[in-house]
Amino acid sequence: MENKNQEPLSEAELAELKSWNTPTIYNGWEQITKLDAGKDAFNREECRDFMPELGPMVGFAVTVVVEPSNKEHPRRNPKAWREYRWYVASIPGPKIVVVQDLDKPRTFGSFWGEVNSNIHKALGCVGTITDGAIRDLDEMRNVGYKAIARRLCVGHAYNHPVRWNCQVDVFGRSVKPGQLIHADKHGFLVIPEEDQVRLLKAALFMDSNERQTMIAAARNVSDMSIEETLRAIDTACDKFAKNTEARFGRKGEW
Repeated sequence: MENKNQEPLSEAELAELKSWNTPTIYNGWEQITKLDAGKDAFNREECRDFMPELGPMVGFAVTVVVEPSNKEHPRRNPKAWREYRWYVASIPGPKIVVVQDLDKPRTFGSFWGEVNSNIHKALGCVGTITDGAIRDLDEMRNVGYKAIARRLCVGHAYNHPVRWNCQVDVFGRSVKPGQLIHADKHGFLVIPEEDQVRLLKAALFMDSNERQTMIAAARNVSDMSIEETLRAIDTACDKFAKNTEARFGRKGEW
């Protein structure tokens, strides 16, 4: 996995990351990353969270490529399912399975259903991001297996692992095995290895900064005139920017 050269995030840190929505995590991440947070962060194409009631999911990427329209894949490697499952099982959890469907934008079948969701849950996976389809939606919800996907469909067609443990491209974003992912109903964020250790503290700081400045000002205007309200908000925005710059050397969103 990509995070093998640094101290892994603890279960407690992963649990805390999961307690915040993905936009909050993004707000912290953009302050600590060297990447262009406007271009190199999250999914570029629209995706759909089919289990928003399960809340955010956090995990390390395991990757697989499928092509449900092609009936030759099962013939070429009849042991692919077994080999793929051993790969998934060999990676420490929590894990998010990121699936690239080579048939996109067409849909011939779903990699995900009741059986595959139960199997992957048993192997330490918490959910999937797939630019293909899912099926057995109620059954997937029942097992608590979260899915961010493009659509629903009825059948599985010739679904078979084509290759795995490789870079995949889903919803306009490249994902490598082992990368940390934070995902919810807003989309998903792929976090570089070098940003993982500082991510939680950065997100918590930025959330607190917002609440103590701009949000507090906006919620305390009941007895103010419009002019007083605008001055209070301007002052709060300035304070937010100064706090952010003092902590990260950047002024932040506002």
